[in-house]
This record gives sequence, C-alpha cells and structure tokens, in this order.
Amino acid sequence: MPRFEPFHQQLDALDNAGRKRALVTPVGKDFSSNDYLGLARSSYLKETACAALDNGILHGSGGSRLLGGNHPQHEALEIFAAKHYGAEAALFFSTGYAANLALFSTLPQTGDLVLHDELVHASSHDGMKLGRAETQSFRHSDLTDLTGKAAAYRRAGGTGTIWIAVESLYSMDGDRAPLAGLAEIAGANDAVLIIDEAHAVGVFGKGGVGLSGALENQDNVIVLRTCGKALGVEGGLITMPVVLRNFFINRARAFIFSTAPSPLTAHLVHKAIEYVAENPALQTQLRDHIAVAENRLGTLCRSSHAGSQIFPVIIGEDNLAVQIAASLQQKGFDVRAIRPPTVPAGTARLRLSLTLNVSREDITALADALTEAQKMENAA
Repeated sequence: MPRFEPFHQQLDALDNAGRKRALVTPVGKDFSSNDYLGLARSSYLKETACAALDNGILHGSGGSRLLGGNHPQHEALEIFAAKHYGAEAALFFSTGYAANLALFSTLPQTGDLVLHDELVHASSHDGMKLGRAETQSFRHSDLTDLTGKAAAYRRAGGTGTIWIAVESLYSMDGDRAPLAGLAEIAGANDAVLIIDEAHAVGVFGKGGVGLSGALENQDNVIVLRTCGKALGVEGGLITMPVVLRNFFINRARAFIFSTAPSPLTAHLVHKAIEYVAENPALQTQLRDHIAVAENRLGTLCRSSHAGSQIFPVIIGEDNLAVQIAASLQQKGFDVRAIRPPTVPAGTARLRLSLTLNVSREDITALADALTEAQKMENAA
C-alpha cells in the first residue's frame, strides 16, 4: 500500500460526503466570524498594542508561567478579571481550548461524575477524555434528564463531586442555557456548575460579563470566558475560588507545560474587557443588528436563537449547505457551511454570525440573497 494511503482514502470519503474542510481566507462582508463587537479589527486595540510595545511591554513571554514566563501583565489581568467578574480568583490561558482542556482534565477526580450537556464544546469533550472522572451526557438543556442522572449517581452509591458542564449560549444554535435552573440543581446535589461563556462574554450582561453574572459569587460555580471572540484578542480566562486556581497551577498540565501567553496579549485582553465595560453602546448596536436580522431572517432560522447574535439556517444535506454558502460568497458575503461532526447528522447549516463589522443594510442584503439562493436550489 502506498505511504499515507489510508489518509488519502479518508480525505476522499470526506470530500464525497461534502464534509472535507479547507482553509479559506475571509473575503466579503463578515457573517462568519465571532468578532461580535468588531474589536479584532478596531483602531482602539491597534493603537493600544502600539502604545504598549512603545512602553516596553514584551511581545513574547519567554517561557511557562512557572519558569520565567510570568509577567506583571498576566498578574494584572487576572486580578482585574476576578474583580470585574465577581470571583475570588482568575487564571489566564493561551486559548479557550487550552482552558477547557485544563479544566476537565484537572479538576474532576477519580470517583467523581461529570454531567455535560450533549452540545458542549469539543474542547470540553477532549478535556474529559484526559480526565479521571466518569462522564455522562444529558439531553440538551433538559433539567429533568440532568436531575434524574444526578439522582441515579447518588442512589448507586456515588459519593464524589458532581460537575455539571454547560455553555451559557450555544455556538451552533444560539440558544441560552437555563442557568437559574441549572444552579438550583447544582445546589440541591452538592455539585459544581461549570459555565462556558465563550459566545456570551462581551455581548450580554452589565459590563459585558456574560449571562452568568448573577451566579458568579457562588463558591460552586466556575466560569470560562474566551477572549478571542467578542473581546477581539485571544486566550481564555477561568474565574473560580482561589483554592482551585492554586490547584491548577500545581496540577494542570495544559498550564504547567505550556509557554505563557504573551504579556502583550494579556495587556490587550485587560484593556478590551475595560473598553467593553465602558462602552455599553457596543452592546446596543449589536442588539439593533439582531433586531434587524430577526425581522428579515427569523423565518429561515430556528426560533431558539431568539435574542442572540447567532442565526442558524438549517439546510439539512451537507453538499447543499456547501453549495448555498458558495453562492452567497460569490455575492460578497462571507458565510460558511457547518457540517457534521460539528453538528448532528442531517442538520448541516449556515451559521450566520452578526458582528459590528457589518451594517444594517448588509444584513438586509444578505437576507435577500439567502432567500434567492434557497429558491434557486429548490428549483434545481
């Protein structure tokens, strides 16, 4: 057999199924990124970065946090983030993926149980695979199913900690988790609630804290906020009780054995969080975009997205989703097809993401183009 033939075969199979991925440089109006508040392209962060470099802030950390890579900018960000989000402590990771990997591979112990919403991020799943605890999924946002599985674990003699893992705003459907009910279940079962705020931080909550602000000061709540979406930079912040921060520093391999994020990045994240908190007009502008999109795209999307910046247009068949996305790209809209295994089989979709990189007129034009593209595909 020729060298690497199995890889050729697998790629061919993906291609035939309409699921082969490729890297594509963004072109056209931005309806695919997670730069919800337009900060990644902002003059504010560009000017902040230039000023920071001029003032001697390093663009590289030089090592892991435990071996010479810990800089004042990391410490300042974590102190500020803990205070801003109402937690005891915070720890900064290079990416949200690394943060989730560290979280689920480090905190749940042998004999514990992780109960996770079936739609949580792939990074959470990868962390669980490296962890010591038993894991079970519960039906998406189904509090009854979650309660039953927690009760079954206790009835079977489980005495460990139950960890409940959810997203506050789900990335592919744009629907919100029932956080109040989840917190109530966590309290009743002596469980820890882990909330991934990746797609809500900056967009929702006073000061851009996300959807979990009312729960943050509870000692059984851990929150992950990524910094590369609405905040426009990169990295991941976990806020938590101080004892867990100390445990991460001593036991989290994804933290200990990784070169620290650059001090410049930590500084920019710090400034981005401040900027969002000081400019509530950004959230107001995005809400206006959402209202326009709901009016023009609402009938094409799942109703569960209501009120969020994520509009899923379910196409169903993989190749058809790719074809419609391609037709929209040709008309100047950066729209991407999302296919299995990222989403369940039979639910290939266009994930329309609203950002402040586009105008109200752009949203209206996209709605018209999408309606026309679907008519043409249905007639073909």
